[in-house]
Amino acid sequence: MLEHGGNLALASIQYRIPLEQWLDLSTGINPNGYPIAEIPASVWQRLPLDNDGLIEAACAYYGCQFALATAGSQAALQILPQLRNASKVAMPALMYQEHAKAWQHHGHQITTFDAYPDENIIKNSNVVLLCNPNNPTATQFAIADLLNWHAQLAAHGGWLVVDEAFMDVTPALSIAQHAHLDGLFVLRSLGKFFGLAGARVGFLLGAEKALVRAQEQIGPWSISGPSRFIAKQALTDRTWQQNTRLHLPACSQRLARLLTQYGLTPYSGTALFQFTLTNQAVAWQQHLAKQGIWVRLFSGNSKPGNSESGNSKSGTLGLARHSALRFGLPPENAWERLETALKNF
Repeated sequence: MLEHGGNLALASIQYRIPLEQWLDLSTGINPNGYPIAEIPASVWQRLPLDNDGLIEAACAYYGCQFALATAGSQAALQILPQLRNASKVAMPALMYQEHAKAWQHHGHQITTFDAYPDENIIKNSNVVLLCNPNNPTATQFAIADLLNWHAQLAAHGGWLVVDEAFMDVTPALSIAQHAHLDGLFVLRSLGKFFGLAGARVGFLLGAEKALVRAQEQIGPWSISGPSRFIAKQALTDRTWQQNTRLHLPACSQRLARLLTQYGLTPYSGTALFQFTLTNQAVAWQQHLAKQGIWVRLFSGNSKPGNSESGNSKSGTLGLARHSALRFGLPPENAWERLETALKNF
């Protein structure tokens, strides 16, 4: 299995610190997640209902025409490679690596590029994978660029797959409203913005026929009834969403200022994490871990697939070869603990 944020079990063993004593900043999950209401007993006692209003709530929230509920966006990204024959797949060198793993597992060829795909990559690829904003570099892609790349790919039967796991704070930048176009797929998740990673609820947005094929692969009851109940509440709670869209950016800016104060000026960031390049990344991670603070380390190792140059509008050429750290947001009662640990490096 690939290494992910949130792998506290291994950290707990390595540093001999009990799980409950860790401050986990490795995941990019909202530490002030959606409040869980009491779940009626009937929801636990019956099989999940397809007509419970969840899909309608998702389409209204994302502004799309069609949506397929999946067990997190992880389930969606594992299904897509099964829906087409062996293909040439291109993706940024530094991106959520479960995408590459899933496509390689089903016999597809992976090519990587820096930040932005250029004309040559689009022309010679059957599928282009992007995270918008990118995880972990926070690179953002304009809707106009995404639609242009999709049109070029679709012209020769290709796909554009956009993972929008960190998009919820900036819905105006989402391409979800165009997801009904053939050859365009958008992945969304309730894990990050809503802080509901344990519920395992995500959505695959796409053309109706493509989603029917995906549903046939997934089978029935992919999401539990209680998770569907919670997800519908979260997707329809406009007041909580609006307040959270104001709160998270302020917290992220506070985190950026704190890191800068102690020599870890962020290279980039989103409302849910800050990404810092440093040649002392390993030393920083170990220092923080000894004090029970877990951050995500990127060691600068090469990524799967062959590398091609690509167009780098944001100056990220070779970024995947740098060591870096990703800091998620601490809960309100943990800011002082984080600052003390940074100060003592």
